[in-house]
Amino acid sequence: MLEFGKKLKELRKSNNLTQQQLAERIGVAKSIISYYENGERCPSYDVLIKITRIFHVTSDYLLDIHKNRTIDVSDLSEDDIKIIELMANALRKKNGSSL
Repeated sequence: MLEFGKKLKELRKSNNLTQQQLAERIGVAKSIISYYENGERCPSYDVLIKITRIFHVTSDYLLDIHKNRTIDVSDLSEDDIKIIELMANALRKKNGSSL
């Protein structure tokens, strides 16, 4: 669960949320967020689902089951999605990835 804690903290900070703000959005105490981030506790399924929805990531990503990260593009146009795909492919090529 240590990887989960690292990812949660990274997501929280990249979204400019404090532990208190995230706790309020999830419906738990601030101390629970600290426990999660330090790998001292595991979230319930309900809490895990709330976290995935807040940060638009999969539970697989949070639990380090798969290294892939998804991006929620549901409110973007097809043209915008194509631009994102082109950018991702260009970055993969630049970084030497064959995905």
